[in-house]
Amino acid sequence: MSTQNLSAPAQNASADSGWPPLAPGTLYLVATPIGNLEDITLRALRTLRECDVVAAEDTRRTGRLLKHFGIVKPLLSCFRFNEAQRCGEIIERLQRGEKVALTTDAGSPGISDPGERVVQAVIAAGLRVEPVPGPCALVAALTASGLPATEFHFIGFLPHKSGPRRRELERLRHTSGTLVFYESPYRIGKLLAELNGVFPACQVVLARELTKKYEEYLRGTPAELLALLRQRSLKGEFVVLLSGEGRPAVEPDMDSDFCDPRD
Repeated sequence: MSTQNLSAPAQNASADSGWPPLAPGTLYLVATPIGNLEDITLRALRTLRECDVVAAEDTRRTGRLLKHFGIVKPLLSCFRFNEAQRCGEIIERLQRGEKVALTTDAGSPGISDPGERVVQAVIAAGLRVEPVPGPCALVAALTASGLPATEFHFIGFLPHKSGPRRRELERLRHTSGTLVFYESPYRIGKLLAELNGVFPACQVVLARELTKKYEEYLRGTPAELLALLRQRSLKGEFVVLLSGEGRPAVEPDMDSDFCDPRD
């Protein structure tokens, strides 16, 4: 792929684009590529060039991304196990007027990734948070799945242990709309088996390797996809989408205080 134009240095990007410069004391949530480096947006590149520091889930991975686009910035680690401790330092930087960009390994910060705690702490401190929208595996998979997107529920990763996973799936039996999960290649077989036990009649879409060379969508019932999985090895991170059709209908709450005037 060619990224020559995207990676060209732009010292005065804001002035050249006509957009105002980054605001001091602001936390910018920068979405990064989910597979293809061309997923990056022009605004994300400008934000990364103009910020004072990048708080990254993995400084090595973000460092490679910045290097690819010719950007040199100080990096501050901010991952699952130190996010709470980093909140104070990020707030101090913002209070000094610094512009902080927050990134994760792929996609939008806070979506099944670090970021939520930092955002809550910054807001509680009375400081500004601004999203820099871009790639998101959830949205990419949902729009290409062919399943209804009028109503959907994002579940993310299920618990690792079998008991809590099963209880969560049982809880979702009467939830209307498309359900969206994230799953690793190491547990995709386990998830399909669980879906076959709870939602055997539902259509499932497996989206993998999104925006990469071998992007693929596999469709069928849980049992059909389990059979496919026995025939071939599926690699990459998965977005698993479950159709609302074939699930038990949501029963009305007869104890509700709501009274339909037509009754």
